[in-house]
Amino acid sequence: MDLARLRTYVIGGGIGGLATALALAQRGADVTVLEQAPEITEVGAGLQISPNGFAVLAALGLRGQLAQASVQAQGVSLRDYRRGQVVALDLQRLARRQYYFVHRADLIDILAQAVRAAGVRLRLLQRVEQVDVQAGTPVLILRDGTKLSADLVVGADGVHSVLRPAILGPAKPRFTGQVAWRAVVPNTQGRGPVAHVHMGPGRHVVSYPLRGGEWLNVVAVREQAEWADESWTAADDPDNLRAHFADFGPEVQGLLAQITEVRRWGLFRHPVAPRWHMGQAALLGDAAHPTLPFLAQGANMALEDAWALAMMVGRHDTLAQALAGYQALRHERACKVINAASANAWKYHLSVPPLRWAAHGALRLGGLLAPDKMVQQFGWLYGYDITRI
Repeated sequence: MDLARLRTYVIGGGIGGLATALALAQRGADVTVLEQAPEITEVGAGLQISPNGFAVLAALGLRGQLAQASVQAQGVSLRDYRRGQVVALDLQRLARRQYYFVHRADLIDILAQAVRAAGVRLRLLQRVEQVDVQAGTPVLILRDGTKLSADLVVGADGVHSVLRPAILGPAKPRFTGQVAWRAVVPNTQGRGPVAHVHMGPGRHVVSYPLRGGEWLNVVAVREQAEWADESWTAADDPDNLRAHFADFGPEVQGLLAQITEVRRWGLFRHPVAPRWHMGQAALLGDAAHPTLPFLAQGANMALEDAWALAMMVGRHDTLAQALAGYQALRHERACKVINAASANAWKYHLSVPPLRWAAHGALRLGGLLAPDKMVQQFGWLYGYDITRI
């Protein structure tokens, strides 16, 4: 198809939306990003770019920018919540050794600069209220009543996507009984480029360096019966977080003591969309397959989706063929990653002491005797390169 005439609207100016806009624009498409916020930005939180996500950023021409703005990881240290280190997984053994810790705001800035340079229009303060995909040409209805028609609409607008219900009907997410907190604190502990995962009964805390090692990203997860809102921006009292993790060891206490602002959100299971497209509209990233944060793959999966969608549009003569090919390529992979992430929560949160001691002992022994084998269990995830398909 003639991509130069493919008038495309991408709903959402996050990582997935901007990467999609860039990948399509680099192939010649006419792309506009509609973002409801007053600026393209992301508030304080870190994320992990694993080799599968890095492959997309490199193919988009952003290898150097990402490396400069991030911390290259050297390992993951799984630790008992009170007693210390359990086992280290050396990420440098992974394919291409490209694993990075990066602040979300920095990655958003890199992508935003790239899409502007590629000729993509970024329209801010554009809240899409409804998308009509029933007719031949999709129509987007904005809050102010403006109607926009498009040849292709991409919903990269997260778990509260406005496009997803237009394709699938109302969503029915299920609260997992888990709540997460996130914060960024100064790296006063002098931590190096290693992620620490402190695992306790029904809880865990992940921390890793950002921005040249000057800061530490902290994510804490706790199992609880009380429902919590599914929002990344809801503030909580840091004392509540400290009370829930008061029995964790000195390293975690040192981190929590520094927190002055913290965000809390409930973790919900959303089913992977059985259908990712309808007519000339397609879902992408969390809008299609929200994942729990236990494998650090949310951003990486959105990057894979972005490349796959643009690749399929570039390879096929019709949008119908392209969107069908996109879903066929991505659906099974998304399900596998999401199931693996869900399984990690159980591993991190073992509550029965004898079971926890046995599991941690096995991890420690495996790390000493067969470190390569432990790393290879993630080969299917990190060794996957969507840009080479």
